[in-house]
Amino acid sequence: MRDMEREIFAGGDEHSLVLPIGGAARLGATLAIPDGASGIVLFAHGSGSSRFSPRNQRVARALRAAGLATLLADLLTGEEEEEDAITGRHRFDIALLARRVGAAIDWLLRAPATRGLRIGLFGSSTGAAAALVAAAARPDEVAAVVSRGGRPDLARDVLDRVRAPTLLVVGGDDTPVIALNRQALARLRADKELVLIPGATHLFEEPGALDQVARLAAAWFVRHLAPHAAAELPPPGP
Repeated sequence: MRDMEREIFAGGDEHSLVLPIGGAARLGATLAIPDGASGIVLFAHGSGSSRFSPRNQRVARALRAAGLATLLADLLTGEEEEEDAITGRHRFDIALLARRVGAAIDWLLRAPATRGLRIGLFGSSTGAAAALVAAAARPDEVAAVVSRGGRPDLARDVLDRVRAPTLLVVGGDDTPVIALNRQALARLRADKELVLIPGATHLFEEPGALDQVARLAAAWFVRHLAPHAAAELPPPGP
């Protein structure tokens, strides 16, 4: 991609892509880059979801309205999705999902249209664990993480190595997941925050609940993905 391709991807329109993940395997993805984007957010879906998730698409639209680019990428191939729909085998394979998030990050770092943008990760359900594992493995590439109704506890072994500022958003009535997120929050050593959305359940289906998630995520990413944010980060600890 040279200047012409930069123009093709600019303007906020959605463009379908295929991302290489090794060998002949490819992942479907949708990229949108608003003019003057201050950063890009990669969505890590979980629990059998995909880039077509209406909830994540809704959040992505809000992020683009806030001046952020978005990449919604499947974390499973077509064959894996078919198998997972029957067996549920892959949706809790955090190591696999994290490798796929890493492959998408590699693509963002290489592609001329996106390589100058600071990267944030938005994870939901098991995708939140995958995002945190990827963030721990790539402390210099991942600048911020947001988890929506996520399972960060499934990344417990690496949480103390995450350097990216991390926001955990949970429904106020999602009692079991609140407890898991509080446990994860205690293990995180980076800038961190846990926010409960009053009256919301696991999928944030209640009126206005998902809009609150989107506003919180947009504010977090705008704060931490802006180019000047890199200069404000403290040096890593010992």
